[in-house]
Amino acid sequence: MESNWSAVLNAHKSRLMRGFRQKIAFAHDIIMAMLSIPISLFLRLGNEIFYYEHQLIFTSAALFTIVAALTFWSMHLYSGVWRYASVNDLVAITRAVTLVILVFLPLMFLFNRLEAFPRSALLINWFVLMSLLGGPRFIYRQFKEKYGEQPDANGNVKRVPVLLIGAGDSTEMFIRALARNKSSAYRIVGIVDEKENRVGQKIQGVRVEGTLNNIADTLTRISLKDQRPQRLIVTNEKIKKDAMHRLLEISEREKIAIARMPSLTDFRDEGRDQTEIKPVAIEDVLGRAQQVLDRYSMQKLIAGQKILITGAGGTIGSELVRQAAAFGPKQICMLDNSEYAIYKINFELSTKYEKINQKSMIADIRDKKRIIDIFSREKPDIVFHAAALKHVPIVEDHPREGVLTNVLGTQIVAEACIKIKAKAMVLISTDKAVNPTSIMGATKRIAESWCQALALEQKKLHKRTHFVAVRFGNVLGSTGSVVPLFQKQLANGGPLTVTHRDMTRYFMTVSEAVELVLEATVLGTRSNAEAGHIYVLDMGEPIKIIDLARQMILLSGLRPDKDIKIQFTGLRPGEKLFEEIFHDSEPPSKTEYEGIMLATPRAVEKNCVADFIRNLINAAEENDTNLIFKLIEKNVPEYEKTAYYIPKDRVK
Repeated sequence: MESNWSAVLNAHKSRLMRGFRQKIAFAHDIIMAMLSIPISLFLRLGNEIFYYEHQLIFTSAALFTIVAALTFWSMHLYSGVWRYASVNDLVAITRAVTLVILVFLPLMFLFNRLEAFPRSALLINWFVLMSLLGGPRFIYRQFKEKYGEQPDANGNVKRVPVLLIGAGDSTEMFIRALARNKSSAYRIVGIVDEKENRVGQKIQGVRVEGTLNNIADTLTRISLKDQRPQRLIVTNEKIKKDAMHRLLEISEREKIAIARMPSLTDFRDEGRDQTEIKPVAIEDVLGRAQQVLDRYSMQKLIAGQKILITGAGGTIGSELVRQAAAFGPKQICMLDNSEYAIYKINFELSTKYEKINQKSMIADIRDKKRIIDIFSREKPDIVFHAAALKHVPIVEDHPREGVLTNVLGTQIVAEACIKIKAKAMVLISTDKAVNPTSIMGATKRIAESWCQALALEQKKLHKRTHFVAVRFGNVLGSTGSVVPLFQKQLANGGPLTVTHRDMTRYFMTVSEAVELVLEATVLGTRSNAEAGHIYVLDMGEPIKIIDLARQMILLSGLRPDKDIKIQFTGLRPGEKLFEEIFHDSEPPSKTEYEGIMLATPRAVEKNCVADFIRNLINAAEENDTNLIFKLIEKNVPEYEKTAYYIPKDRVK
């Protein structure tokens, strides 16, 4: 209760102080307006003003002051915060002064027809009043920025020396915000930029000391001046991945923490000092150049269509919901077997897209009657099948569940799509389906094979349902991903657990993955699309998990192996050391979209796949684990149940 009263009193005190300052500012502006008339006349008449009619000076000054007071009040000129005086304030002053003179001129003409009042004095008055109103504001701002620091108990201002990376608009804004914030913890000792032509130039008085290529020399030179930075702050919002890697190397070698400046949008409120820096996101390090997207075709694909997304509460499913909603579908059906997951995405969509017709459904894709009933009732045009069991070690311990969800569930959804003559079903697959060493990977490969077989059959029968399989690797931040695990371990003080020193994985952001899934769907639903192909997203180069762990430690401002340990726990059942995105018998070919490749189909006849799947599902329903493994080993020739798998091209 006391804390609530304290907050109320503080808020009331703050309002009183703000009102008092505004009144002072208003009084200042009125006094300046009153003084501007005699000053303008003096500049026009010189010493002759002493022989001028005093009554006329007094009357014109009084009338001008009344006009100025009413104008300034109506335009809220006094409400500006002097400490943050800017070009916008100058524009506001210009408008106000011009309006005052334009109103004063006819009023003065009506009063005495401007007899004995020099017309040129009004032009002079415009410049005088501009100076009297604007000058004190900008002088006050400079004073506060230069002498506004708060000393500690010993009278010294202690700030952390920082080196800024980037010399653009965001850098200039950050320096200004830092200068205004007298309680800021940082002191800028220099700037480093990617462009050589900016070296030696200054931004808000801070010198560009060097480039990213010679940053080590720059650090040495600054250190000789006893200004060695304790932190690198990235102010360039569009810094390249290679540059970020170089900064991480320097950060580790020089034992300097690295952080990122807030986004430019964080500086939008003039009355606030947003100078708190934030950690560099792992996406900034692992991200790649954004592909040019064919948004027109994506819009044409989704707009006005009924969309159904299975696994809509998951990482990929929920992002599919968000991006599909942005293209204006006729309806979005969100299906998931988790009540909480479906509640979350439903609430988000309801808040952001109120006008979209949306339906949330709790259902298990293994429940054939329920799925057929939903599809028959809603009749979706495009189905994105993202529901699956994806965690390798867990599915390895529960192969029955993996088969029933990833194989039977996919078969049921595909059958429902054919039954209602949906335009397309898009299967979200994984790189673990290539040369699988796990039940999860094997079941996803079987799901791919089934969709490929159906695609060939539909084309042969000249039916309308397209089956599109899209394969990609790990998504940053997804459920079960290593990145959230590392984040939790960092928050707990470590250690970070890595299964194997040589383990590598492909990574991409969830938004990029879903964007490319939509583009792949555009390709796969065209009338001339090749049936049975798998669309594979270009994942870039694989990344070592140990390097990822070290980078995340550095990005949190800590030191690997000193502040945070890294432990090797050993490979878990079904895990690979290396992932692949193409099988040897799937030579890739390019598509018209950069970032999407096409795997040559290795599909078999539907009847052969159907017999195998039927036997596999029967074994799963009977909970016959041994038979499940035997059937997979026999019918998925590339499946290799080993402790870990090394592709042929990586064998030393």
